[in-house]
Amino acid sequence: MSKNIILIPTRLESKRLPGKALLKIENLSIILHTYYRAKLSKLADEVYVCTHSSKIIKECKKHNVKYIKTSNLPKNGTERIAEAIKKINSHKHDIIIDVQGDEPLIDPKNIDRTIKFFKKNKFNIVVPNIKITAKEATNKNIVKIIVDNKNKIIWMSRSRIPFLFNLKKNLFLKHLSVIAFTKDTLIQYLKLKKSKYEKIESIELLRAIENNLNLGSTTLPGDSFSIDVVNDYKNALIAFKKDKVKKKYLSKIKRVP
Repeated sequence: MSKNIILIPTRLESKRLPGKALLKIENLSIILHTYYRAKLSKLADEVYVCTHSSKIIKECKKHNVKYIKTSNLPKNGTERIAEAIKKINSHKHDIIIDVQGDEPLIDPKNIDRTIKFFKKNKFNIVVPNIKITAKEATNKNIVKIIVDNKNKIIWMSRSRIPFLFNLKKNLFLKHLSVIAFTKDTLIQYLKLKKSKYEKIESIELLRAIENNLNLGSTTLPGDSFSIDVVNDYKNALIAFKKDKVKKKYLSKIKRVP
């Protein structure tokens, strides 16, 4: 029977916000918030942080968080979890869920919705989306996607796509940082060379699209945002004050100085 394994790739060398994984929100690091929220998934069988950083590993050990040590060779999160999955006991049909390490406000229910959608549809990779405003779509740190009428992803870009030439209604969809693969697809991705538009846009999943892998998407409720720059971190501090999910794990974990 296949398992659902959540892997959380993270590092400290982010160019836009160095060291962000260990920044604190309500006295808990961003990577730990992400881990504990992923653990709230009702469909997850295993959850691991994946990193080559000794500082992040130290943080995981301090809090008895499961982790997989990777090399410093991966150039993106997908490559990191593809390397990590080889180090644990897993089956080729296992579903691997990539939850980005800079998503401390991720909704566990959306992880489960992604897994359910993946199981019901014949896509190699599933990248869910949420609807955003035209103003939000101008943010180059947000990856926008275009989906056809069969839920297949046609393209991804940091640009505001589609261009609303003949329509005033917003059609903007944001790439949510929860990505589902089978183990086989993940290993296949690792063997592919970095693609033309992946290099231009710095969007790792364009490599999959450019190599004709079948990517699907579903629109999920709620909101979420990655912490890419300082302003995102400031917004996260504010958002956490009203966050309801935190109550499900903050009261249960042992705080370690």
